[in-house]
Amino acid sequence: MSSAQAPVIRIVAGVIFDDAGRMVLVRKRGTDAFMQPGGKFEPGETPQQALVRELNEELGYELDAAELEPMGRFSARAANEPGHLVDCDVFFIRVGSEGVVAAEIEELRWVDPLDLPDLELAPLTSDVLMPLIRERAHGERRTP
Repeated sequence: MSSAQAPVIRIVAGVIFDDAGRMVLVRKRGTDAFMQPGGKFEPGETPQQALVRELNEELGYELDAAELEPMGRFSARAANEPGHLVDCDVFFIRVGSEGVVAAEIEELRWVDPLDLPDLELAPLTSDVLMPLIRERAHGERRTP
């Protein structure tokens, strides 16, 4: 199946950093790949509303849409649905707490984006977002 014919799953995700410059990755129950937290839209939700809801359900964060900084809209192969693509609105967020594993999240890892541990990453994370994340993290660490 070519990517032009692949079914598309519309999602939203957050690139979440803490004050130490670490980034959170999550792995959903029954899957192997780590990815940014987020998920699918519910009817009538904006990307910001969907992400605020998902991050509350999955990690216990109580965020306001004003705290979300748009990074862009990206596509990649879906990690957990073979033959599908994801179409994802991505937002940058800085948080002050670790978060808690909830809903369908099996595992949460705080990682250094410039020195990632050996983890299986979702295609959107590895192929599309990590170059942007590393560029941003590198720039922030050089800033006095």
